[in-house]
Amino acid sequence: MTQTIAPRVRTLVLLFLAVTGALLAGAAPASAHAALTGSDPRQGTVVETAPAQVSLTFSEPVAVSDDALRVLDPKGERVDKGDPVGTGGTTYTVRLLGGLPDGTYTVTYQVVSADSHPVAGAFTFSVGAPSETSVEASAQSSADGLVGSLYGAGRYLSYAGFVVMVGGAAFVLACWQRGSGVRAVQRLVVSGWLTLTASTLALLLLRGSYTSSGKIGDVLDLTLLSGVLQTKTGAALVSRLLLLAAAALFIAVLFGSAQYRRNDEEKRDLSLGLAVGGTVVAAGLAASWAMSEHASQGLQPGLAMPVDVVHLLAVAAWLGGLTTLLVALYRAPADTAVDTAAVQRFSRLAFGSVIALVVTGIYQSWRQLGSWSAFTDTRYGQLLLFKIGLVAVMVGIAYASRRWTARLAEPGAPRALREKREETAATVPATGGGAGQEGTGATGTGETAAGTEKTATASALTPVSTASADTDTDTDTDTDTDTDTEREKPAAVTGSAEVRAEDSGAGAKAGGDSARAAQLARQRAAVATARQKRLRDADPNRFGLRRSVLAEAGVAVVLLAITTVLTQTEPGRTEQEAERAASASSVPSAPSSSSAQGTGAVTLNMPFDTGGKDGKGVVTIDLDPARVGGNSLHVYVERTDGKAFDVPELKVALTLSAKSIGPLPVVPDRVSTGHLSASGVQIPMAGDWTVEVTVRTSDIDQVTVSKNAQIG
Repeated sequence: MTQTIAPRVRTLVLLFLAVTGALLAGAAPASAHAALTGSDPRQGTVVETAPAQVSLTFSEPVAVSDDALRVLDPKGERVDKGDPVGTGGTTYTVRLLGGLPDGTYTVTYQVVSADSHPVAGAFTFSVGAPSETSVEASAQSSADGLVGSLYGAGRYLSYAGFVVMVGGAAFVLACWQRGSGVRAVQRLVVSGWLTLTASTLALLLLRGSYTSSGKIGDVLDLTLLSGVLQTKTGAALVSRLLLLAAAALFIAVLFGSAQYRRNDEEKRDLSLGLAVGGTVVAAGLAASWAMSEHASQGLQPGLAMPVDVVHLLAVAAWLGGLTTLLVALYRAPADTAVDTAAVQRFSRLAFGSVIALVVTGIYQSWRQLGSWSAFTDTRYGQLLLFKIGLVAVMVGIAYASRRWTARLAEPGAPRALREKREETAATVPATGGGAGQEGTGATGTGETAAGTEKTATASALTPVSTASADTDTDTDTDTDTDTDTEREKPAAVTGSAEVRAEDSGAGAKAGGDSARAAQLARQRAAVATARQKRLRDADPNRFGLRRSVLAEAGVAVVLLAITTVLTQTEPGRTEQEAERAASASSVPSAPSSSSAQGTGAVTLNMPFDTGGKDGKGVVTIDLDPARVGGNSLHVYVERTDGKAFDVPELKVALTLSAKSIGPLPVVPDRVSTGHLSASGVQIPMAGDWTVEVTVRTSDIDQVTVSKNAQIG
């Protein structure tokens, strides 16, 4: 039974890796977590005159670069000018060249959402009448190529490294402190630390190209790297690296302490200190994800981030502890095999982790989905249903593991196995004793091997037993330095030979005989250890626990892959909001110079002429979100050739004539050349408001222009 387990393990591991790779390869790379919810001009609309700017509104704040928003004419030439500007809230604008001819224009955008994922897309609008265009109205995200695939793999490895490192350390501290001296467990936890460190460094280097060009050659671009360090995601990755340095010290103390013997009080103090320090470091590492991804945006971020930290720690304690238990069951030496008490303690720890996962998972599901229909109508919901199913499967397998754990106890092993263990302990000592004891031990070993071991093992022991007889004689010779008396000692080589001791002149061979004696001792220890391991593995309860834990770990690998894909998928709530916004924007509308009125942010273009020198221009008003309550107001002043310029004075007033409200004066402050803004502009009631702008270009040249806007 135990001889066939290794091929099965290899087969299952390869199968799990293949499934994981397929999931990662088939997943849409880094779906956006912010969505375009509105634009001015709206998608597919036809406007009478060319707008002075294009405005885009997203479902959450986004980061825009200098080249994030582009507008292309029918020939594919850029007609935007200047850098994109945020007008407050979630609306961003880019200015257009003046005097644009009629035709179809394409707007492309590539920004980064507040939860660190790239957002790309494109749409068209027409001036005067639609025309043919050489531009394809689609935008390929930088996350769709090789860099996106590498970034996704790095995210998976970072999660896996975190789970293995934190879960392995928790298993040793809380369940099996003897495991701190097991080499296989040490290698597992250290490999988790190395994986998390290497993947974090890779993500930091890939980040710049991932959110911009998507080219592999830009990975080492120091300019992009400098920009990444100034973002929230870059700060989170750097913080994670600093915490990993503290984690390295924690791991060194955790496993280094196994080499020193301490009394019970010292052990308790050390365990308490490691538990407190390890929890702080693990929570900090989990926070590096929570503060830069889903939990940091959307509803209730102040509550969502701590909940996300608890969720990640529970995942690590369960899946990482499970991985460590699997390694301990298969790789731990026979003399330090994981005991029943340790398995039972981990069973309780895993149960508590599952409870925490259920509670935090319910909250996160409500927050990211928002409705029952999102479970089936959105990709995020479908993946979440699959994840819930995998968790249910793991809980079922864990229940089977608990049953095996209840049966697994040293006193409760089968009677025949206990008798064999006692016989092994009596006939196969782990190390040789004095000279006479070695001769006896050799005989006993040879006889036992002949009776119970395989032919290969017995034949390997026979020549070594012969050498042990000489060793006995040499030992006596070394202890007698005053006489030449020959001593005879019986030594059983094959059960019938008698060996006479050599005289004192044979002392010259003492060195070689000592080496043979040491070899004999090692072989005795190896035989004893191998026999104990075989007897331990023959326990059907332990074998059943191994199989159930292996199956549970296999499901955990796929579960972790699904979790990684979920973090890169647009939440169901956001996806449904974007679909509703797209449906609203696709409704045909008559040509209009301001097509976004009544649908969120309002943009008003008003030409003016004060009658004096340089008195002609265009003033543009952006009001966001154009609803009752506080609003942000931005004013842009341009000459007829499209160049921004400052005017001596500019005032804005809002009037709701139907309710005899106003005029409400607004005095914006200068931001830059031709750009003024005011925040917290209060609009007390919904309705058709008149926006009046008074522009003065000289001491005596002044004009007031106005336009209506639907508010609310």
